[in-house]
Amino acid sequence: MARSSLWNRRAITGFYVTKLLDILFIARSLEHGGAERQLAVLAVGLKKRGHKVAVALFYPGGPLTHLLRGSGVEVISLGKRGRWDIFSFLQRLSRLIQQRSPDIIHGYLAVPNLLCTLIKFRFPQIKVAWGVRASDMQTGNYDYLSRLSYTLERRLSQRADLIIVNSFAGLNHATKKGFPVGKLFVVQNGIDTQYFKPDNVKREEVRQALNITDGQQLIGLVGRLDPMKGYGTFLLAAAGLKDKLDHVRFVCVGDGPEEYRQLLASEAEKLGLAEHLIWLKGCSDMASIYNAMDLFTLSSHYGEGFPNVVAEAMACGIPAVVTDVGDAAEIVGKFGRVVPPANPDALMAAWHDMLINQPNDPDATATAMHGWISENYSQHALYINSEHLLLKLRS
Repeated sequence: MARSSLWNRRAITGFYVTKLLDILFIARSLEHGGAERQLAVLAVGLKKRGHKVAVALFYPGGPLTHLLRGSGVEVISLGKRGRWDIFSFLQRLSRLIQQRSPDIIHGYLAVPNLLCTLIKFRFPQIKVAWGVRASDMQTGNYDYLSRLSYTLERRLSQRADLIIVNSFAGLNHATKKGFPVGKLFVVQNGIDTQYFKPDNVKREEVRQALNITDGQQLIGLVGRLDPMKGYGTFLLAAAGLKDKLDHVRFVCVGDGPEEYRQLLASEAEKLGLAEHLIWLKGCSDMASIYNAMDLFTLSSHYGEGFPNVVAEAMACGIPAVVTDVGDAAEIVGKFGRVVPPANPDALMAAWHDMLINQPNDPDATATAMHGWISENYSQHALYINSEHLLLKLRS
């Protein structure tokens, strides 16, 4: 499908809102994560544009909750008590829908999407929008219930009224899976370039806290601890590069199962990276973390749609080396390198090339990167394009 036939990623100019919507988003949680942050950003943006917006969560809390409530978006906990709390959970969700009677229920990710579709059987007057945030998920790496949810998502996609995917790669993959083409639209993610921007003060503060000296170069990876993120490839490439450039240091930032974290840490130690590698859990001030880096990395093997972390790092003026997954190559543009997934030698070579061949004017390059992200992936475009599709759905 040619891109010219798809929804343009730029905001529609001059679009005037003639009707306000009542939208209920449904999501698993508001923990740190690309999809969760985009949900929060979109909900706040739609609220500021006058719409009635609420977010219903499987599980309460999460660091992004304060962002929503601080902007007047209602956050509702459905009080799910675990994986097998199904029937009482569905009853609580059904009662909520009956009480609120929103115009649109909007799911984010596979399981919330499925729940929205199930709810539609009981409330057929309510429009259902899906949020598809990934592409080419290799479900064999996950448990039975995860594989089942992806299978059901494909089979029930016909019952959704609107499917918004956040990447062109995601659209192509969904089309191949049999999702209804007429209901698929691309709205790429929006980046807060007022927050994610070059900041030398933050850079020095974080580097000092991490014991990174002026003569050292820091390569970073940000992503949850998950097989799709390619941590193993990152570690192998890091081990190869530190033998060539002893002054290079590495930082991995992300949350995930402690057992998997320990497995990765053990592998890093075997590779001789103990003194070269820093492990950090997810934090709220990611702009500071990005600014501390000299080079950002996306080492994912599969599953990415629009990897926020690449755009966020670049908005902070940090060049990137990315694997060719999702829309990563498009986001990087001329400001980085693209390598094949699961190829540590290619990743290492790209790192080496970029660290050795620094731009003549790093500040000008950082400013250009920030401008590239601001122009092409703005939050305003996310708000306006999403709003337009939702209004068409309800018209």
